[in-house]
Amino acid sequence: MTDTVLQERKNHLLALMEDPAYVPMKLKELAMLLDVPRERREELKEVLDALIAEGKIGLSRRGKYGKPERSLLTGTFSGTGKGYGFVTVEGLEQDIFIPAERTKDALHGDKVQVTAEPARPGRRPEGTVLRVLERANQTLVGYYQKSRHFGFVIPDNQKIGADVFIPEGKDLGAVTGHKVVVRLTDYGGERKKPEGVITEILGHVNDPGTDILSIVRAYGIPEEYPPEVMAQTAGMPEEVRPEELAGRRDLRAWQTVTIDGEDAKDLDDAITLTREPFGYRLGVHIADVSHYVTENSPLDEEALRRGTSVYLVDRVIPMLPHRLSNGICSLNAGVDRLALSCIMDIDGQGRVLGHEVAETVIQVDRRMTYTAVNAIVTDRDEALMEEYRDFVELFDTMKELADILRQKRHQRGSIDFDFPETKVILDEKGRPVEIKPYERNAATRIIEDFMLMANETIAEDCFWQDLPFLYRTHDNPEPEKMKRLGVFINNFGYSIRTQNGEVHPKELQKLLEKIEGSEAEALISRLTLRAMKQAKYMPVCSGHFGLAAKYYTHFTSPIRRYPDLQIHRIIKENLKNGISPERRAHYDRILTGVAVQCSAMERRADEAERETVKLKKCQFMEDKIGEVFEGVISGVTGWGFYVELPNTVEGLVRVSELRDDYYVFDETRMELAGELGGRTYKLGQKVRVAVAGTDRLSRTIDFVPAEEDEDWEE
Repeated sequence: MTDTVLQERKNHLLALMEDPAYVPMKLKELAMLLDVPRERREELKEVLDALIAEGKIGLSRRGKYGKPERSLLTGTFSGTGKGYGFVTVEGLEQDIFIPAERTKDALHGDKVQVTAEPARPGRRPEGTVLRVLERANQTLVGYYQKSRHFGFVIPDNQKIGADVFIPEGKDLGAVTGHKVVVRLTDYGGERKKPEGVITEILGHVNDPGTDILSIVRAYGIPEEYPPEVMAQTAGMPEEVRPEELAGRRDLRAWQTVTIDGEDAKDLDDAITLTREPFGYRLGVHIADVSHYVTENSPLDEEALRRGTSVYLVDRVIPMLPHRLSNGICSLNAGVDRLALSCIMDIDGQGRVLGHEVAETVIQVDRRMTYTAVNAIVTDRDEALMEEYRDFVELFDTMKELADILRQKRHQRGSIDFDFPETKVILDEKGRPVEIKPYERNAATRIIEDFMLMANETIAEDCFWQDLPFLYRTHDNPEPEKMKRLGVFINNFGYSIRTQNGEVHPKELQKLLEKIEGSEAEALISRLTLRAMKQAKYMPVCSGHFGLAAKYYTHFTSPIRRYPDLQIHRIIKENLKNGISPERRAHYDRILTGVAVQCSAMERRADEAERETVKLKKCQFMEDKIGEVFEGVISGVTGWGFYVELPNTVEGLVRVSELRDDYYVFDETRMELAGELGGRTYKLGQKVRVAVAGTDRLSRTIDFVPAEEDEDWEE
């Protein structure tokens, strides 16, 4: 069909629909009205689709063509494995439901243009994807199935609702069972699958490491560095040169330690601490990464592209090459290292009386671990106290000051969600042999408290100097979510005070203290966390709700976080010559983009880390089918409830497996209630479950209720 003919037919159809006598019609009815023969109806549909894409006509939920009922909307498409999806539009309270036959060629994550009909009572608005504005998936990762003359890739991401067709000769020699990367060449549509070309074979699905590598590729996390980055890295020194000490404050005589996990190699923070007549002098000394990673260099551009190091269960994908992150930038013991130091004078109530920020040279005396320091300050382990006898007083003073700082933060309302993280122990082939909660101890809290103090001090200093800056912000919760939380906790006899819909963090802190040790603790803690917003980076200081802090930034980890590296440059430039108007304009121009990029890369890293942990949990439970465990209900939905075991493994008990009654989901009370027997399943409740199955592809674990033992008490 030529452009001229297409335009003529468009004009004809538009004129027809402008006729007051025209009523919306289905394709068949419209073709009969226009006397279009059956064999040419596909051409008519092409014209109609083009007009829908232009927003000039609409397609109703019943498949009838007529005037558009609503203006065009733009949003993000979220797919499902069943083909239908939802579009999230900023400013709309509800997502728009998109039936499978009206998704066009949109895939999960795409930015799309849609039309939507007004929502009916109790239902979501329903719409049609008109066109894809921006593709989220140029490549996909999945499982390859080979047929005689073609193949298919089943995407790992189950929100991609279609397999990808691979034509003959485009499979790179892959065989059934290979995990592959496929580049999409055609996004398919209503009657056609997406089509693609295999660009990389990651390995067989059962090969060690293939599972994690698949997640790395799926999230687009770069492992290799560009040649120009490696060339710049090769020129980096392995030790501090004498000429680099000029103008730096020499702190090498100060007793200095690092405290990190046993397997940490990128050590970017060191601590000094002395008692003084006014209280304490705390030094937080951070690796001076910006000395080596200069602005706009290949290293800098690659670091910004990555945004953060990614810590997966079996590997670390660093923001900076190992020569830097584990070498000259790492505060290794016994060698000179360049640092940017924040030295704070703190009184006995935890108030910062004064501080100094300086470029320094330090030398770490001991590389300590959380385990060893905790054994000294908490367990008073005699052998370790003897081994580190010259440092015991330092560690005891650290704990003393950390307790003061934590108490001061607590008094102002800082919220501490103490949910255990997961520690996965792997064998040499990458198989999980143990999964357990990674508990915080006195030593981890010492470092947390000192880093928080340095971050707040730096943020407040730079705010009052009115420097262009990157802050770590955490917005107040949405009033509607707080209102729903308030209604829910009233069921348990608790309440939170709000003022004009706003809540102070101290109110949530008080709530968490009241429920500590109660049966409702797990339930209310999780719901409170879900009601809060996600922290992000911003070039404006709007405060940190969770920490109840007016000023907060990320200063302490420039080896693994780009925002820290960015603000180090600003701080050092200000220390040396001040920020000129030209440089201020430069930072004003770039910082919003840096904030958006780093926030996005942080979310990507968090999601990839969670997926690898879920995968290994699933793998860990594969040989435990039929075994019975005691756990706590961690989530309740209309389709079942989730149970978390003491080792942090979580699985789903489907409502179809609750065969003793007919269960109904009560959203206000977050529970499943039996209509006949009155039994309930609710958040925080202890239950016994048996492992029914696992699915590595979806990374899910299924539980069923265990047969109750006589001595089991509900």
